[in-house]
This record gives sequence, structure tokens and C-alpha cells, in this order.
Amino acid sequence: MLLAPDDDARRTLHMLLDRAGLHVAAMAELEHARRYLDAHACDALIARAETAAAAAPALAALGTPVIALARPRDVGAALQLLEAGVAEVVGEPADELAMTLALRRVFAREHARVPTPAADEAPPPGDVARRLVGEGPAMQRLRALVATIAPKRTTVLIQGESGTGKELVARAIHDASPRRDRRFVAINCAAIPATLLESELFGHARGAFTDAVRDKLGLFEEASGGTLFLDEVGELPLALQAKLLRVLQESEIRRVGDNDTIRVDVRLVAATLRDLAEEVAAGRFREDLYYRLNVLPLKIPALRDRAEDIPQLARFFARRHAERYALGEVELPDDVLDVLAQQPWPGNVRELENVLERAIVLADHHRAGGPAIDLEFLATVMNIQGQPAADTGGGDDASNELSIKKATRELEKTLIARALVATQGNRTNAAKLLEISHRALLYKLKEYGIS
Repeated sequence: MLLAPDDDARRTLHMLLDRAGLHVAAMAELEHARRYLDAHACDALIARAETAAAAAPALAALGTPVIALARPRDVGAALQLLEAGVAEVVGEPADELAMTLALRRVFAREHARVPTPAADEAPPPGDVARRLVGEGPAMQRLRALVATIAPKRTTVLIQGESGTGKELVARAIHDASPRRDRRFVAINCAAIPATLLESELFGHARGAFTDAVRDKLGLFEEASGGTLFLDEVGELPLALQAKLLRVLQESEIRRVGDNDTIRVDVRLVAATLRDLAEEVAAGRFREDLYYRLNVLPLKIPALRDRAEDIPQLARFFARRHAERYALGEVELPDDVLDVLAQQPWPGNVRELENVLERAIVLADHHRAGGPAIDLEFLATVMNIQGQPAADTGGGDDASNELSIKKATRELEKTLIARALVATQGNRTNAAKLLEISHRALLYKLKEYGIS
């Protein structure tokens, strides 16, 4: 519904909304709008600031969100409107992009609206960090921390080695927070060139650079109302660190090539491999940003420091990948679990999962009851990973084959054959499974005479 006393303004906005494909009911007075709403369902009311502020409390009871048209760049007035219960504030005169985005956000919120806990209400204990596997002391402490910090809006800095599950913890924080019904957006700052990272985070205006043929929303806008996870935040260039600091201080962004600021409501969770205190001392990371990020530090232990959780993790990954590949039930014998628990796992949980996935896929899964993973087969799988093979016993039996070269060839032939069976002869997928190049696989197929 459009409520505007001025005929020209009402006509202009009506045309704008019509172009967006929306059904519009235009009114001149608030009383007319109230009578219309008594008899009709309405997705949103658009009105000028004063009228919007007066209508918002009453319409909240009806579940009708209000979009206010206010003076541009008047931050104080915009904040007062939001405090009065207005859902969105758009600068006047409203352009098509700003109004479309405001309507999209309103529709998304109303579509996804479900009861959520109050901002400082802790979620039920059973719902906290369901993704975090392990019952050892370190994981119990981690789950307790997640349950404590999740309901707050405060910025969290997650630190830990590669493969420890930093994104998993970030998602657990989001899932246990009042924002869990909104978007969780993740980006790896090290995976995107610095020249593109600013546009990814903050968006850009049309014409900002050569290839900017249209306006683009940044990840801060996409995550508004939810959580933004910045992985490898220590890789941010200094110029972008300054822009990130402003977002944390002012809760507003500016797109590349645009002069207007946009308010965002984002809970930021950052993660890094680096020691940011050392980076600050070396002049590679802003000190003020470090203190803004490090409000709630959270350290994830390496897998070698919680070896008591490895059997439970192994069973979890084995079950997950057996279900994924429809291979039936899988059991890991105690001696296999013992060997897994004794490994150093420099790649942490990610490496353990990769080993279990490979074991599940390459095991002989044609037998009744699912894949068979015994100690001898585990040794071959871990060998192909570059890990020390598990000690399978055998004593000093003189019949043992002691030629490393011959044993390696036989192992390669066996694993290549199993990979081809698992991928139904698809050599590209088999190469990926074996973690070798497609060219290397073709060479080995020819060398071993495998068709």
C-alpha cells in the first residue's frame, strides 16, 4: 500500500512500483489506509516519515511492515524511525533500486519469520552447537563458550590451525543465535584477489569500473540481519581493514563508486590462522581493528590435543560418507580406531575426514553388510595419504615382501582399480579421488596395463 498526500509523489512512486510488478493500492490519508487494511491483506505500507512513525506501532499488531520515506543522509531521523518500529527507511525521492531492495528485505523477513528467543536469551541446551562432535574436555569447553556467546551480537574472533573447523564453529554460533533464521554468509579473504575483494564485501555502483555494468550488492548487504563469516581475515589488505573497521564502528557501508552510505545489521565472526597480535607488531594489521575483532576470542584446539575425540569423529565421518555413497552400514573395529587415535593429524579434522571418506569409497563395498575396513586396508589408505602406514603386525615372517618399490606398485594398482570401480570407470573422477592429476592417472594406467 502506498500512502502519500502529494499527488505528484504518489504518482511517481505508483509508477515505480508498477514497473516492479507489484499490486499497489494508493491512499492519501492514514485513516483511509487503516480502513483498507481492515478488509485487505497487505505486504507493506509505504509512507513519508511522519506518517510512517505514527502508523508503525498500530500496524505491527496486524503484522504489516512499514517502509518510511525520509530525508537522505539524515541518520538521526532514520534511527528514530527504526526505533519507532519502521521496518525500512528509504531516502526521498526514492529511486527504483533502493525501493526494490527495501521491499525485498521486508518480504524476505516476513516470509522467514518464526518465533525466536529474545536477544539475550540463551537457546535450549540441546540446540547448542549440534554440529560440534566430541565429548572430551576441550570440546565441552568449546560448546559451553558457543552457548554463552551465541545470543549476543558481539564480534567473535576464532583462531585455530587449518582444518580444525573454524567455519563449523562459526555456523554453530549462528545456529544457536537469535539470527539463525537469517542468512549465514561466508567468504575466504585469502581466496579472492585484493582487487576484487572490496567489491565482494561492500558491493559496487554501476560504472564504478570497466566491468561494472549494474549495481551489485556486497556480502555485508546480503548478510544484513544475519551473520557474516570472514575466514582468513588476517589476509585483508590494510586499505580494506580501514573500511572493515568503519563497518564495525558505524554499522554502515559504502559501495565502491558510490557516495551514499547504507546501514547494515550484521553479526561479524572472523577467523584466522595468523597470530594477529604479531601481525599488529609487524605493521601488517591495524591495531584498532584487532581490538574491535578480538572482543570475544575463541581458540579451537588442534586434533592432536583432543585425541580422545578421534574415535567418535571417525565413526561420525564413516557413517556420513557411507550414507552419502549409499554403501550400507559400516563398522570400524577397535584396533582401527586405536591406530587412528595415535596419528599426529597435521591436517586436523579435515585430514581425518578425508582419510575416512577415501577408506569408505575404496573399500570392498560389494560384500553384504557394507564396506569392510580392517587394519590392513587402513594402512594402505593412510599410505596413499602420505601418512606412516599403520603397524599391522606380522612379526619377522620371512615370507613378508620387503621390496618397497614392488609393494608401492602393487598398492598403486590396487587403489587405481578400486577408484575406477567406485567411479564407474570415470577417469577424471578417479584421478580426483586418488588426488593425482588426470595425466598422471593415464600414465599409470598405461604403465600397469589397466584398461
